[in-house]
Amino acid sequence: MSVIVNGREVDTAPRAGQCLRTLLRDTGHFGVKKGCDAGDCGACTVLLDGEPVHSCLIPAFRAEGKAVTTVEGLATGDGLHPMQQAFLDAQAFQCGFCTAGMIVTCASLNQAQKKDLGAALKGNLCRCTGYRAIEDALLGRVDVEQVAAGEAFGRSLPAPAGPDVVRGRARYTFDTAIKDLLHVKLARSPHAHARIVGFDKRSALAVPGVHAVLTHEDAPAALFSTARHEQAWMDPADTRVLDDVVRFIGQKVAAVVADSEAAAEEGCRRLIVDYEILPAVIDPAAAIAPGAPVIHAGRTAAHRIADVSRNIVAESHGEFGNVAAALASATATYEGTFTTQRVQHAALETHGGLAWFDDDGVLTVRSSTQVPFLTRRALCEIFDLAPDQVRVFSERVGGGFGGKQEMFVEDILALAALKMKRPVKLEFTREEQFIATSTRHPMRVTVKAGADKDGRLTALQLDVVSNTGAYGNHAGPVLFHACAESISVYNCPNKKVDGIAVYTNTVPAGAYRGYGLPQTTFAVEAAIDELARQLGIDAFEMRRRNIIRPGDPMLSPPAPGHSDVLYGSYGLDQCLDLVERAMAEATPVPELSAEWLKGEGIALTMIDTVPPDGHFADAVISLRDDGGFMLTVGTAEFGNGTSTVHRQIAATVLGTTVDRISLRQSDTAHGGHDTGAYGSTGTFVAGRATQAAAEALAETIKRFASDRWNVAPGACVIADDAITCGAHRLAFAELAKASGSPLTASGNSQGTPRSIAFNVQGFRVAVNKGTGEVRILKSVQAADAGQVANPMQCRGQIEGGVAQALGAALYEEIVIDDTGRVINPRFRDYHLPSYADVPRTEVLFADTHDSIGPLGAKSMSESPYNPVAAALGNAIRAATGIRFTAAPFKPDRLFPQLQEKFGE
Repeated sequence: MSVIVNGREVDTAPRAGQCLRTLLRDTGHFGVKKGCDAGDCGACTVLLDGEPVHSCLIPAFRAEGKAVTTVEGLATGDGLHPMQQAFLDAQAFQCGFCTAGMIVTCASLNQAQKKDLGAALKGNLCRCTGYRAIEDALLGRVDVEQVAAGEAFGRSLPAPAGPDVVRGRARYTFDTAIKDLLHVKLARSPHAHARIVGFDKRSALAVPGVHAVLTHEDAPAALFSTARHEQAWMDPADTRVLDDVVRFIGQKVAAVVADSEAAAEEGCRRLIVDYEILPAVIDPAAAIAPGAPVIHAGRTAAHRIADVSRNIVAESHGEFGNVAAALASATATYEGTFTTQRVQHAALETHGGLAWFDDDGVLTVRSSTQVPFLTRRALCEIFDLAPDQVRVFSERVGGGFGGKQEMFVEDILALAALKMKRPVKLEFTREEQFIATSTRHPMRVTVKAGADKDGRLTALQLDVVSNTGAYGNHAGPVLFHACAESISVYNCPNKKVDGIAVYTNTVPAGAYRGYGLPQTTFAVEAAIDELARQLGIDAFEMRRRNIIRPGDPMLSPPAPGHSDVLYGSYGLDQCLDLVERAMAEATPVPELSAEWLKGEGIALTMIDTVPPDGHFADAVISLRDDGGFMLTVGTAEFGNGTSTVHRQIAATVLGTTVDRISLRQSDTAHGGHDTGAYGSTGTFVAGRATQAAAEALAETIKRFASDRWNVAPGACVIADDAITCGAHRLAFAELAKASGSPLTASGNSQGTPRSIAFNVQGFRVAVNKGTGEVRILKSVQAADAGQVANPMQCRGQIEGGVAQALGAALYEEIVIDDTGRVINPRFRDYHLPSYADVPRTEVLFADTHDSIGPLGAKSMSESPYNPVAAALGNAIRAATGIRFTAAPFKPDRLFPQLQEKFGE
């Protein structure tokens, strides 16, 4: 058939059942993205005869004779379409995976549609931005700045990839064409717990195009964790590439390798697996009960599992002072049990990757990962390969949120490539993301708190049960983190923690934005509010009386605190003041009937800026022949903005502009090491390495100039793309020629000492007592991010974090039935926030300068998420007089208690 794509006629023969999205990608139009393949996300939006459509829903043959316009074809010539320019001016993207489809939709809107953006954009989801920047683009606002040489840091500069992102030219994991590619699909268990007795591969291998069916018999028996950390002690060794025991519905049991995805999928359907069904346990309370099935039978403490017989993978117990006595003597006490649910990361780019052997015989893995260096380390250990035999790299990553601090696909890709000696591809479907990757840890948190008559805390106690699912990836660190900063932010002489992370036969939990703190903060901040209410103390004042201040120890049991966590700066007091003033300001309030109850609530959080026990980053920077610089870092870009900030740091130190800094990143072939872009370290740790490298190169340049002109290095100044020593001046391009050999310097960061960052969230809400609906009337967040590296970008991180957290607080929930099966494994059954759902959040920054972070900056990527559910719960409590203790705050969950209190 013939179809006009971006003004050019394309003759093609679509496969049976092929959709327009895959046809367009097959012809090299990689701006058309796959986010759901169900018409739910809009990442694949194109214009079909001028009308926006989700190309994943359009059979390819229906495009015959029609005109298709992708994001690449919106503009004519080398220029940009006005909507592409608007998105660039407003920087209306973060990871950018949704941006091509979003731009196509926005470019098609007429003036009437622009008056109701909630309806107009209902078919396009963005997981990163919180939508404010997208609204700015549609309103024609310009949020970027232009600055002089040496003044980049602290300014709102655009992302270097922006022009490619808005054109659809930015390359993500699968935006490439590889010859002789084989496709991998995974057969998955229908049982929550079973032993594999055997396979019958004959029917699967008979499918035309199927080359192999790989099972546990073909894979190494090595035990590891999918979680990627610098230190092995953080996670249990409880996982195999392919196992002969399955522990949750959806666990992979075999990999089918074929010429096409369709053939591989058919091979999976025809594969016969003989199972011996084992008893399963779904609830964590049942899992730790005497006589419960042992989920990881045969493992020992040597596998870093705390108590195999009780299904406890990790635990934390400790007490400072005497909590029981303090509660007995307190003027006011509160006790409550709070529960939080499973939620999905929902990054629009699913897990996946490609693997092949390069011309030198190096196993090369291109994957959607936050941790390429740690993934290479794991592959080397599992497959007994030397580091120089394996390369792992990521292109631009379409969202992470902690979910890609895992190794879910790279081990299978390596196995298939090693077996087949051909390039292989594995790309998860959206359903696989829900049933077979990881979620946030659901927790049950019991909090006890006491205070004296003056509102001073005398007791804080946490009892935490965390459901880690079938495997213990991140189980321990999430538990320890959850029980740390949530209470160490408060001065209190008596503290106690009892926490366990429990195996169940359910989809595994893992790293998720906030890393346990949102779950426990939900409980702790409710307790602080309830004590304040009993004592008649204002919520802000109650916190001011109890928060830590510089010089106070940051304590949480069982340990006395990490000695390398310092007050690099402190802005929590400012954050409280900023939110209090903002909440007091008069704002327009919609007219609401008497059915609506109004209330306000706040919550605060603290976060260590780096995970404990080492987080490493290397950086190298060189002067190019043209007078620009080449900066090489290991950290990945997935919407966290590190590629922008690293250039800002280097440009500021070297007295140049960001356009003169070229960046290479997230590739083990570049040398050095980088623990990974997680735990808010992309700026705080890797940025310090970049600063160190740039400062070292600046000193090298000064020494060269001082030797050349026989002046003291201290008399030399770097500014305006040149080195000046008194009356002598040499432009960087001239310096590169004069030096005779490349001028290069390196920098390193060890992730210690660490600092602390703070966030305070405030909400004004209205709750309909007749239906349980919650409306957010005002949202404010103040952040202590140190010297803010890029205010526009940091604001976007905070807005996106608030939006994502609101989704979890109000409606997002992975539902698992009593057999352990995920029953809503698609976006349309899992409510992701859309444009119409997300209120605009007023973002305010404390005025601080961190003594540890790069050029005074601190981390601010995951912490904005942490106080949201707690603040919302406190606001709903203020409005209704009811303390709701289970998230999410869905109308049907709120309605029974509202009806009991207010019903006639």
